[in-house]
Amino acid sequence: MPGPLPDGEPMPPDGALPASALNTVGARGFGVYVHVPFCASRCGYCDFNTYAPGDLPGWRPEGYADTVLAELELAARTLGDAPAVDTVFVGGGTPTLLPTGDLGRIIEAIDKIWGLAPGAEVTTEANPESVTPASLRALRSAGYTRVSLGMQSVAPGVLRVLDRKHSPGRAAQAATEAREAGFDHVNLDLIYGTPGESADDFAASLAAAIGAGVDHVSAYSLIVEDGTRLAARIRRGELPQPSDDVAADRYLAAEAALTAAGFGWYEVSNWSTTEAGRCRHNLLYWTGGDWWGVGPGAHSHVGGVRWWNVKHPASYAQRLADGVSPGAGREVLTADDRLTEDVMLRMRLASGLPLDVLDPAGRAAAERARADGLLTVDGDAAVLTLRGRLLADAVVRDLLP
Repeated sequence: MPGPLPDGEPMPPDGALPASALNTVGARGFGVYVHVPFCASRCGYCDFNTYAPGDLPGWRPEGYADTVLAELELAARTLGDAPAVDTVFVGGGTPTLLPTGDLGRIIEAIDKIWGLAPGAEVTTEANPESVTPASLRALRSAGYTRVSLGMQSVAPGVLRVLDRKHSPGRAAQAATEAREAGFDHVNLDLIYGTPGESADDFAASLAAAIGAGVDHVSAYSLIVEDGTRLAARIRRGELPQPSDDVAADRYLAAEAALTAAGFGWYEVSNWSTTEAGRCRHNLLYWTGGDWWGVGPGAHSHVGGVRWWNVKHPASYAQRLADGVSPGAGREVLTADDRLTEDVMLRMRLASGLPLDVLDPAGRAAAERARADGLLTVDGDAAVLTLRGRLLADAVVRDLLP
């Protein structure tokens, strides 16, 4: 079931934003996130706002795109003359459970409302078993430029613990099919540190991802979230708690293997073979850009105002049918809030954090971190070292007021 929403003030029924926010839309880029909260089954580690068929009796994917289009129309009324869209990211859930034609209609609507900027990045996530060569060709023809596939592992035992349904080799096969369909940019997601995963298991997963010929790999340490089946199994003693030391070893293995294969890190958990292969939509988040988040539970940020939609698909659809914003609440970020987020997010990037955003105490902390080998200074920016990446959260805490 959906978890608690953040605290915040009520969202105006018409979704109106303060003039101060509207005056700066797109100053650091403008994107659209579309959440598709449906999965064929729920993975044991997942706490995202997603629903399997048994959670929503009678649900059919064919009607969801119309609800998305209704929120896009609300967004058009709210933002007015917003800049062209630099990036679109359709995430989930499993977006590719929707009919391919509906995924195309969503992109057409975004282009009609705001216009896609020349060379816009348009990404969809996909589970490996939810795509075919034909559907990938159709997605490419509909304007999608990038696909991100949930690989997680090639070890059968790890996939079983994570409750993944695809076969060990399916993700790499789907990546090959995506490249053959015309996608220049293909990502594979990996998860490391799963209970029972061996060093050889993770090495095999890295080798399979690299061998698939993709230009982007994301690798994330498993986080055990309260309320998930995985957390319950660990609490009952069926599985061991993931080890921080093992996670650090896995990260170092990922860095070594991916660097040797021609990938370079650009964010703590993300590597690409070229600058063009970096996920520009995620960079929009990490550098303080603006985006409208469409769908149940989706979060948005425009000009220092953040808001979030109601989480249940039925409530979300009903609000839009009633002509009311689906926003459940919002917060207007203070200057201190925005500084904290800027430091937290940009410090994770290979481009680093400009030192001039820090106060004197923060700059002194940066110098101590440099002396300790946790960061370097590249021009006027602080950049994490490999050791610093392993301790990124601690480094950031020291830099903040």
